[in-house]
Amino acid sequence: MKKAISTPNAPAAIGPYSQAIEANGIVFVSGQLPINPATGQFAEGGIGELTRQSLTNIRNILAEAGLTMDNVVKTSVFLADMADFAGMNAVYAEFFPGTAPARSAVAVKTLPKDARVEIECIAVR
Repeated sequence: MKKAISTPNAPAAIGPYSQAIEANGIVFVSGQLPINPATGQFAEGGIGELTRQSLTNIRNILAEAGLTMDNVVKTSVFLADMADFAGMNAVYAEFFPGTAPARSAVAVKTLPKDARVEIECIAVR
């Protein structure tokens, strides 16, 4: 019924969860922090670079499943500070140049590892 999806091209899970799970042609990608999988560290730079890394991690997980960002139908963006919204949004738009998926964007008190952004998504075949 469900299949775990994992790639070394995105950070390994830091808890009891999978990078993504596919069930019935739907791929649920866990929240991706802006961690560079090669270094295990946050991407360097501001919210733009951090957002780019989170979305690159998502793109790499989807590629492992044989999908692209065009398959994404819903995202959830979690920001540590809503003042970062415009910077996040500018980079986010680069990853979805066509019909953008449905999205929620919320500010949260804290994120794992004190990250500034975390993004998750749902994609369909």
